[in-house]
Amino acid sequence: MKLKLNPFAGLPNPKIVWAWGMFDLANQSFTLLINTLLFAIYFKEVVVADPARGTSLWSVAFSSSMLLVVVCSPVLGAIADVRGTRKLVLMTVGVLCATLTCALSLVEPGLIALAMLLYIPANFCYQISENFLASFLPSVSTPRNIGRISATGWAMGYAGALMLLVLTLGAMLTLGLEDPPNWRPLFVFAGLWFMLNMLPSALILREPPTDHATHGTGSLVGEATARMRDTLRSASQYRQLVTFLTAFFVFGMGVQVIIAFAAILAGDFGITGTGLVLFVLQITLTAGAAAVVTGFFQDTIGAKTTVIVYLVVWMISALALLGISLVPSKPQWLFWIVGNGIGFGIGGIGTASRSLVGRFTPAHKTAEFFGLWGMVYKLAGVVGVLSFGQVNAWIGMSASLALLLAFFAVGLVMTLAVRETAGLRAARRAERSANPSDA
Repeated sequence: MKLKLNPFAGLPNPKIVWAWGMFDLANQSFTLLINTLLFAIYFKEVVVADPARGTSLWSVAFSSSMLLVVVCSPVLGAIADVRGTRKLVLMTVGVLCATLTCALSLVEPGLIALAMLLYIPANFCYQISENFLASFLPSVSTPRNIGRISATGWAMGYAGALMLLVLTLGAMLTLGLEDPPNWRPLFVFAGLWFMLNMLPSALILREPPTDHATHGTGSLVGEATARMRDTLRSASQYRQLVTFLTAFFVFGMGVQVIIAFAAILAGDFGITGTGLVLFVLQITLTAGAAAVVTGFFQDTIGAKTTVIVYLVVWMISALALLGISLVPSKPQWLFWIVGNGIGFGIGGIGTASRSLVGRFTPAHKTAEFFGLWGMVYKLAGVVGVLSFGQVNAWIGMSASLALLLAFFAVGLVMTLAVRETAGLRAARRAERSANPSDA
């Protein structure tokens, strides 16, 4: 019973796992309060004050920052693997993101350029930190408990989101911050939350093992490029990883769409103001429960099977959204029910996907391969959000929800082709080749 109540019980390194998970808890203030709930609406309704133009400019800001991540993450990951600077990069981008988040409070109505100049690098730093945090997973876990530890980190993130939502709702109700023009103090709160809660990671986390087999004494970019070239040349050794990343790109488009359009979809069903906070609170509770539950069965049934389970949940949720959109009255209570499926899917698919990538990753390639994983997910965000938004704008909500359903259905079919055991064996062979003395 103690193991069930304490996610760290029985682990050989509970303090390190806790410190690693605290960064997940910390950065929720950006992904939740800035990307999903507050700043996106503040930018559209207050800064731009034109719904159509605001939506367009917001998509430009979001896509621009994601494209920068797509370009930079593989190189940054390879450099970190070569030089052993993963923790330094993680802490640097974390501090920068927290500082820029506080600075968003300086954005007043009409200051569109300032808003974009602050938001684009802030989101870039947040997304890069996600990649580097994930690259620590193999070093803070073992093949036997990687699923459990991945789920623990995910659950800590959702615990942070839950606390943030409760505090935000309390501030709105007690300090008169219900309306978007009054939200600027909440941006400062989001930045300070990030800064303070990442301190355990800064103080306790250790730099993961470094690959000392560099490619000479050239520049860092040259060494990183050489490593990336080697990775592409040896892609046949990691065919299962490539197969899964391809599937992940497809269903990742659907996940990114929900993250980017959750508030907009809720608004289309008549959920606004504090009701929107409560709706996101419900999703967060369900997602957190999914992350916790996943930790109990993922290592038993396998990461691939876990991914498949949650893709089925996603398909059912997307199909339900499509069905509701076809009803003229668009009953709001049904949307609240479907929200539980969305939350369950978000909470489970993330930890399962991260765990499967970790299983397919050799220890000496962690930052590089997780950089590729992050790059695929960010590219999925650019393509998925853009395509969903255009279909929604030019054809209609039902057509865009049908596209969302297709993302998950095609992703499921592609995931079925992944062979988890073969991918794990390929990673272990690569580790033995890189460190023959450990064989």
